[in-house]
This record gives sequence, structure tokens and C-alpha cells, in this order.
Amino acid sequence: MNDMVENLLQSWDASLADHWILWVFSIVLAVMLLHFLVSRLFRKALARAEKTRNVWDDALIFSLSGPIELAIWLFGINFAALIMARLTELAWGDAIGTLNRVFVIALVAWGSLRFIRRAEKNLSADGYLEKPMDITTAKALGNLVRASIVVTAALVILQTLGFSISGVLAFGGIGGIAVGFAARDLLANFFGALTIYLDKPFAVGDWIRSPDQEIEGTVEDIGWRRVVIRTFDKRPLYVPNATFNTISVENPSRMSNRRIHETVGVRYADAALLPGIVEKVREMLLNHEDIDTDQTLMVNFNTFAPSSLDFFIYTFTRTTNWQEYHQVKQDVLFRVERIIREAGAEIAFPTSTVHTPDIARRGDAPQG
Repeated sequence: MNDMVENLLQSWDASLADHWILWVFSIVLAVMLLHFLVSRLFRKALARAEKTRNVWDDALIFSLSGPIELAIWLFGINFAALIMARLTELAWGDAIGTLNRVFVIALVAWGSLRFIRRAEKNLSADGYLEKPMDITTAKALGNLVRASIVVTAALVILQTLGFSISGVLAFGGIGGIAVGFAARDLLANFFGALTIYLDKPFAVGDWIRSPDQEIEGTVEDIGWRRVVIRTFDKRPLYVPNATFNTISVENPSRMSNRRIHETVGVRYADAALLPGIVEKVREMLLNHEDIDTDQTLMVNFNTFAPSSLDFFIYTFTRTTNWQEYHQVKQDVLFRVERIIREAGAEIAFPTSTVHTPDIARRGDAPQG
């Protein structure tokens, strides 16, 4: 760019050089018009690309739009600054050239990060692939690529500014040992994140809980340092990744069925009716459209309770949805109550019977 400015200035007449403010204003105006046209072009191209099922076209246009629009302003202003520096004999021309090289590296890195972010979103969204990628896997791959881009860009910028990359890497190797001891928790959380990404005990959107700690809720985000869980009272819970290496985690979201396990008691006076009740309840469950009869299904007389003859129901619903499960369970319990009532029996409730001696009933108890 410096050579371009020099050639341009040599072609100018001395009288024109006296009006450098006008030339700088003209350059800024041209940059504004160019930015306006390019931004409109990118908006139209992005709108058209979003209508296709291709994962990469809109990601590419999205990644180029921001850096190119910013590059127009940066290089336009730098070009104007170089002209002003040459005409006013200021000494910042060389510094602007170095800044331009740093800007190019930063813009390429920024565009790459935008491309990864949009591609990660497209790969896990409906409408692009027949089978979208798991959001947790897409996020893990995206984080790894982003980290590589940032580190590479930082090293190249340091080299551009005159630092020795080999010296930086050597210092990083020596300092990494000290940092490793000082940041053990950070490293533990980092490797905990790798474990979660590789083993996939849960994913974003899963309902998880731990019997070892008071952790229960829906996973909202899996980062490199912590997992964000939204509890059922809508509070965010931030759990360090290293925690999941030392606790047990249940994932109810991946259950195949939900269980109904209930005990029902009838009166002792209805003992003769109990076998028929048990058989009709079993038949009802076998014919219920929401009960999975391929799973364990048991209806059996269980115990002589203090105030009732108890039988238990053990079966599984087809649905795993929490709300639908309770609707099915409610319907099953209502049908059980109707079977007991139609059999001429009653559901038992706690009662007490008081037995009095015959002598007290005859009223001839000895007088004191």
C-alpha cells in the first residue's frame, strides 16, 4: 500500500497536493459508498443461500460478510492516513503498514471463527441434513477448531510484530509447567469436558440428576469449564466439569419406558372378590393402548395389611414424556377404582375395631 501511495503522489501536481484534506474526504466518501453496496450485496446473497439445504454456502457468505465490510473501512481509513502522512511528512507510515498486516491476519481469523459458528449451527439444525449432528458433538468440534484458529492467529500476529515464535513457544513450555500447577482445577475441568464430549453421558437438552449431589435439571450448555443446568424452579446451576468425573449421573431423558408401581388395598370383608379383581385389573392393563405389554407386567395379591388386603400393580408405559406419563397413570388408577367398585368391593382405608368382653356387654360387671 505504501508503494501505491508513493506512485499516486508522484503523479499528482504540487497544487493538488496542497488540498490533501479534500482528497482524504473523497476517499472516506468512496469507502462509505463501497461499504453500502457490498453490505447490500452480501445481504441478498445470504438471503438466497439460506433458502437452500446446503450446509456450507450460507456459512461461507456469513463468514465473509463481516470481515470484508470491516476491511473496507479499515483499509480505506488506512489509505487516507497514509496519504495524509506523506503529504504532511508525518512518520506514522511504516506503523500503518504493520497494522495493515495485523488487520489482515485478524480478519482472516475472525472470518474463520464466523464460518465455524454458522457451520456448527447448521450441522445440528433441522432442514440441512437428513440426520442432524448431535448438538453436543457439533459444539465440541467447533470449540476445538476455534481454539486452534485463535492460537494460530496469535502466533502469526506475534511473528508479524517481530517476536520470535520459537522463543514464545519455549517460554510457553517452561511457563506451562508452572501454570499447570497453579491451574489444576482449570485443567481438571478441561479434561472433564473432554470426557463428557467423548463418552456423551448427556447432551444439551437432556434432563439429568445425580444421586450423589443435589444436581437435577435440564442441560442448557456444555462449556470447557462448566456445565449449565436449568433446575426445575428455573434457576441456573453451574457445575464444574471435573465434578462429573467423581459422581454418578442419571439420565432420565434416555429411559425407554416409565414405570407404574402402585399398591391398592381392598377391605377384608371383600376377600372373596379379590381374585376376580386382580384378574380384571391384569386384563385391563394387557388391553390398555398406552401400556407396553412387552415389558414386565405384574398384578398380584401381595400382603395382609393391618386394615386391607393389598395387591400391587407393576407395569410400564409406552411414553417417556413426564406429562403424558401422569395422564396414563391417572387413567389406569381410575380404571382400577372402577373395577373394584363394579365388583361390589370397596377400597380400604385405615380402620380400628374395638372388641369388648362379654361381661361388659351383659352389664353384670362386679361392683367395687
